[in-house]
Amino acid sequence: MFIVKVCRVFEKYNIPYAIVGGHAVNLHGAIRGTMDIDFIIKWSIESLSNCEKALNEIGLISRIPVKAKDIYEFKDEFIRNKNMIAWNFINPSDPSEQIDIIITTSLNNQKTINKRIKGFDVKVINKKDLIKMKKLSGREQDLVDIDALEKL
Repeated sequence: MFIVKVCRVFEKYNIPYAIVGGHAVNLHGAIRGTMDIDFIIKWSIESLSNCEKALNEIGLISRIPVKAKDIYEFKDEFIRNKNMIAWNFINPSDPSEQIDIIITTSLNNQKTINKRIKGFDVKVINKKDLIKMKKLSGREQDLVDIDALEKL
């Protein structure tokens, strides 16, 4: 399973992470269709560099021609001038394998819980912090997700 493969390689590279987005909604028990897997990581050059190496190791490449150092140094400019909220990685051999590293939120101030998938514990943002993230986004889909999470 792709999500477990990514979480395993993140752990191999000691990357503090949490699953967020639609997959986190699903893991909390609400039904939500989604393609890519969204992650937040501890915001540091080391975590970003390790993340890039880990994802490259499993066949994913950055969709745009930037490196971890660029994302770290120019994060605010990417957000402000390019409206970029995530650093996207894709497997060119299998476009269904996509990862977004959210750059607008860091794991530093978030709480996580473990969820078991195929015998492996993955880290997921807790429900309260997920709802808070989704409220900040304000997108229509996020408002639907909030409603579903609050009904659980």
